[in-house]
Amino acid sequence: MLPPGSRKYMATYAIGDIQGCYEPLQQLLQLIQFNPQHDTLWLAGDLVNRGPGSLEVLRWAYQHRDSLRVVLGNHDLHLLAVDAGHGKLHDEDTLHAILDAPDRPILLDWLRRQKLVHRENGWLMVHAGLLPQWTADDAERLAQEVEKRLQRDDYRDFLAHMYGNKPQRWDESLHGKDRLRLIVNAMTRMRLVTRDGDIDLKFKGELDNAPPELVAWFDAAGRRSADTPIVCGHWSALGLKLSANLSALDSGCLWGGDLTALRLEDRQVLQVSCRAMAGTRRWQ
Repeated sequence: MLPPGSRKYMATYAIGDIQGCYEPLQQLLQLIQFNPQHDTLWLAGDLVNRGPGSLEVLRWAYQHRDSLRVVLGNHDLHLLAVDAGHGKLHDEDTLHAILDAPDRPILLDWLRRQKLVHRENGWLMVHAGLLPQWTADDAERLAQEVEKRLQRDDYRDFLAHMYGNKPQRWDESLHGKDRLRLIVNAMTRMRLVTRDGDIDLKFKGELDNAPPELVAWFDAAGRRSADTPIVCGHWSALGLKLSANLSALDSGCLWGGDLTALRLEDRQVLQVSCRAMAGTRRWQ
């Protein structure tokens, strides 16, 4: 842990999936000595759901919104869909407190105006990953298509057609709901792709156990975003994975692992243990 008062400079920290784990988030913020007047936090999506403090996390994020850069994850979009009447709550969801909160309209209006891709100072942040056919410029452009649609007054119509696993193959000629659905699936749900670059949305386990015909999206041959440092989350079974141009930060806090912050200026990793979280999940 850094000694109190030892850090005098502004810093940018990327944090992996929080998923409603409010207490570990507060412990991590204390560890990194987060100063909202000077520091910036990049949150890699899935702020809410499955953990016991989703409302508290969302309220904290809204309160500190000027110091945050946020990308939407699949659980964040699930919350928006349920709120819009186009998604069903699952037994393991912990979204009821948000849906019943008096400040729900304010919080969810802010949430739906967040990005799918954030790009700044040479880094790109996305919740799940990028299809191998996409450059960083492509990803930013395609994310903006979804973002603009989600921010329209008729956004509920978009959410009505968001769910589904097809199409599986990217084609620039895709249009309408199929085009937007594939962009969302890649950026918020994907872990693996086929050797031909088609999206796979079924496998969720450890990479060593993946079917031989599939490859991690970041290992895809000829991936056109490989020259861009990418921050992502989503794949808790992968765990913390750091390489020259990949920082996968979902270290499984929800499951009793760690909550991870990466300081982008020098790539220092700081973590807090979430062992206590393993016993707090409602469905256990």
